[in-house]
Amino acid sequence: MLYHENKARKEGFKFIAGVDEVGRGPLAGPVVACAVLLKDKRFKARIADSKELNERQRQRAFGEIVKNSIFGLGWVDQSQIDAINILEATRLAMERAINRLLSQLAKEKRLDKRRLCRQACFLIDGNFFKEDKPYAVRNIIKGDSKSLSIAAASIVAKVSRDMLMEVYDRLFPRYGFCRHKGYGTKEHMDALNKFGPSVIHRKSFYPVRNY
Repeated sequence: MLYHENKARKEGFKFIAGVDEVGRGPLAGPVVACAVLLKDKRFKARIADSKELNERQRQRAFGEIVKNSIFGLGWVDQSQIDAINILEATRLAMERAINRLLSQLAKEKRLDKRRLCRQACFLIDGNFFKEDKPYAVRNIIKGDSKSLSIAAASIVAKVSRDMLMEVYDRLFPRYGFCRHKGYGTKEHMDALNKFGPSVIHRKSFYPVRNY
């Protein structure tokens, strides 16, 4: 799980972080991305693709990752998703997460951000993130199962988005967001049929657009 991190380090990069997103598929809520720079790569909790862990395992891993890393979160809400499409929204969320991590890292290390970018390499889950950036980018297909840093980012992104959807559940209790997190389950579809979409639903997504 450290092959890509070690490879980047051998290439001369000093700061190597993993980036992943969650929430491309739901009918409601934001897409959330996280960029994680691990300070310590030894964990008691299991660190893996967030989809392979249950909620209890994710919560335990989340606590350890937050304690042993510098991370940045980026999100794009439903209105922006509808305006620019989910692929561009996912890229934007990742860029925001990376920029927040770089800002925190520059402050902690007391480095100029432009100089820091030249020393940074970001391992990105998937193959769609554009590489025309001031920092190095390595797109890695199924990266959350190949890189510890990307797996850690997937966990932080997932837990963070789940917490936000639980807040939305209290604001819009008729939809059951705390259980399905905006995905198109039967419970969610039944609520849509009965009440129509809420303000956090993605109006460009089928079947929400039918309403």
